[in-house]
Amino acid sequence: MSITLYTSPTPNGVKVSIALEELQMDYKVHAIDLGSLEQKQDWYLKINPNGRIPAIVDHGNNDFAVFESGAILHYLAKRTGKLMGSSLEQESEVMQWLMFQMGGVGPMMGQANVFYRYAPEKIQYAIDRYQKESRRLFEVLNARLADHEFLAGDYSIADIAHFSWVRIYSWSGVDVSGLNHLTRWLAQIADRPAVKRGLAVPVAKEYVDDKNVAKDAVVKAAQNMLVGSPKT
Repeated sequence: MSITLYTSPTPNGVKVSIALEELQMDYKVHAIDLGSLEQKQDWYLKINPNGRIPAIVDHGNNDFAVFESGAILHYLAKRTGKLMGSSLEQESEVMQWLMFQMGGVGPMMGQANVFYRYAPEKIQYAIDRYQKESRRLFEVLNARLADHEFLAGDYSIADIAHFSWVRIYSWSGVDVSGLNHLTRWLAQIADRPAVKRGLAVPVAKEYVDDKNVAKDAVVKAAQNMLVGSPKT
């Protein structure tokens, strides 16, 4: 089977490339230029009507298109019979933790990024609100990982989804001190060869320099995507 992955080096984007690498699936990459709003072009909206990344087209299944990162992870797991557990109960656990990421960790960290890194006006209430809620969600993950190696039994798409976001905690300004089970899990997943390969698709992206200072290019690209280029 062959898949085309439409993606960019974002947390949602690397979820899918990591999964494809873990599943050892044959795929090619179409890197989407978010800064130029390629994702809003008519050809892409036929694949993803919401104009976001990632999306896939499964050429081995009548060019079936899937958008939304969580839906893609679920599709790939069901397509291969891997990374989802082998029983109804195991699959339910995987889906519960996947939905926890999709409805909680991702949106809260995403809003923390907007107000902490990208917004032209710093609104402290919003920054505090989303950083504190992200930290609270991290504490839920940490408690789960205190007596589980992975979030839903065996390593699964739930771990991939969470890892792709939690790994950029410093970019979101979220403190992980004292969350020893969470940081153990982060390091364990980061060391997987397939994860390393997936993080390099379409290119490896560093959010901060070696002094934890935000890289201007990352900030400017996000600002352009969110509010448009400044008028000259």
